[in-house]
Amino acid sequence: MDPKLLRVAQSGSVNALYSLLQKDPCILQNVDVLPFIHTPLHEASSTGKIDLAMELMILKPSFAKKLNEDGLTPLHLAVENHQAELALELVKFDPSLVRIRGRGGMTPLHLVAKEGDVELLTEFILVCPESITDATLNGETALHIAVISDRYEELKVLRGWMQRMRKVDASTTEIQVLNKRDRKGNTALHLAAYNNNHQACSYPFSEFFS
Repeated sequence: MDPKLLRVAQSGSVNALYSLLQKDPCILQNVDVLPFIHTPLHEASSTGKIDLAMELMILKPSFAKKLNEDGLTPLHLAVENHQAELALELVKFDPSLVRIRGRGGMTPLHLVAKEGDVELLTEFILVCPESITDATLNGETALHIAVISDRYEELKVLRGWMQRMRKVDASTTEIQVLNKRDRKGNTALHLAAYNNNHQACSYPFSEFFS
């Protein structure tokens, strides 16, 4: 990234961004042509510069779906750096960002299930309910990841959403989420048992099949 653009992204100044654009109208386009790059939106998202991030979403929405050299989108970075308010603004602008697969096939939803944030997890599923079925390259859904990471409160949120899904389409819920096996053949319940995660194991999973 151009050092001048990086400084603007770090400052979070919308005025500075437009001053730079007046001097070099192609500066954002020069970033966009690269397939993998840490864009100014990545920088703003990782440091919580909300006003600048949303301005960039308007000017260059393509930045939001671009992976940096580490295989992460701006939304991944917002989650990773605990910038929850900014992450919420990004998904309000474009709910599909929740499902973008980064390194290892991990989506922002998977990352929230790993890092832990009940409010953010709830909002992600609310704006993009289909994301609950997404799996990483290892075949792990958000449910697998929450179990592995001992995220009990997040598991409760996921369970609540699966109950709602089951009322609409029980077979899809069971096949794509509850019975989904990772590359080692484990369901989320298997992992809970293997990890001796008594809180996860105590879930009344039988309710899903009754």
